Amino acid sequence: MITVQKGQLQYLVSPLLEAVPHCFSTRFGGVSEGFLSSLNLGTHRGDLPQNVWENYRILGQAVGFCPENTVFTKQIHSDIVERVDRSHCGRGLLREAENGCDALVTNEPGVVLTVFSADCTPILFYDPVARAVGAAHAGWRGTAAGIAAKTVEKMQQEFGCKPENIRVAIGPCISQCCFETHADVPQAMIQALGSCAEGCILPKGEKFFVDLKGLNQIWLRKAGVEQIHIAKECTACEPNRFWSHRRVGDRRGSSAAMITIGGDAL
Repeated sequence: MITVQKGQLQYLVSPLLEAVPHCFSTRFGGVSEGFLSSLNLGTHRGDLPQNVWENYRILGQAVGFCPENTVFTKQIHSDIVERVDRSHCGRGLLREAENGCDALVTNEPGVVLTVFSADCTPILFYDPVARAVGAAHAGWRGTAAGIAAKTVEKMQQEFGCKPENIRVAIGPCISQCCFETHADVPQAMIQALGSCAEGCILPKGEKFFVDLKGLNQIWLRKAGVEQIHIAKECTACEPNRFWSHRRVGDRRGSSAAMITIGGDAL
C-alpha cells in the first residue's frame, strides 16, 4: 500500500484503485481525544458526534468525498451484500443504518461505500469497465462464508461486471503472525474451501495461526478476479498506527475503508 501523509492525517491507498477516490484509514489525523485519539471513524465507540463528523470532513477533503454521501454497513459478520444508491447517502453517519450487511456495491457516482475494521479484513473493489465499486468487511466468519466472492457475484448480477475486469485491494488487517485462534476457525475455513485453505493455516500446539488475507485471496481467485493487491500491514503489529481490537480491546476507535466512483465536488 502507498501511505499518504497530509499534515497529521495519514491513510493508505492502493495503486490498483488509483483511478477512483478511496482509502484505508489509520489512527492519525483526527480530532477525537482520549482512548479514541485521534481519527476515530466509528459512530458507536463513545465519541462525540461532532468529533466523528469532523474526522470525516478532514478525511473527505483529503481523499475526495463528501461526508454526507457516505453509506455505512451495519456489520453483523455475515455474507450479505447490498446494492445501494444515492437514496442511501447519509445512512450510518446522519441516521442509523437499519438492516445488517457486511458488503456494499454501487454504480452511482458520489456514493461513498464505507466498511469498518479493527483487525477484520477490509476489501475494496473497482471495475473500470462497468464503472462500479464495492466494499466488504470480512471477519473470520465472513471470510469463511466467502463474502469477498459474493461481492464479486453481486457486482456481476447488478452491473454486468466481468471478474477479470474487477480490481481488488485487501487492506490492513490482523495478519497470520498475530491471528492466533482455536480449532473452530481453521475448521470453518477448511469446510468452506477444502484443502485450498490449508496453506493459510499454521498449527502451533493446540492453537492455529490463520491468514485471513490469503484466504480472501483464494475466494477472489475462485470468483475469477485476477488483479488483487494485498496490504502487508498488520493491524495487531502496529496498534499505535491502526485500531486493533486484539491489542487494545473494546476501548478503541474504528478504522474505515472507503471507495466511491467520484463525481461530486467537495
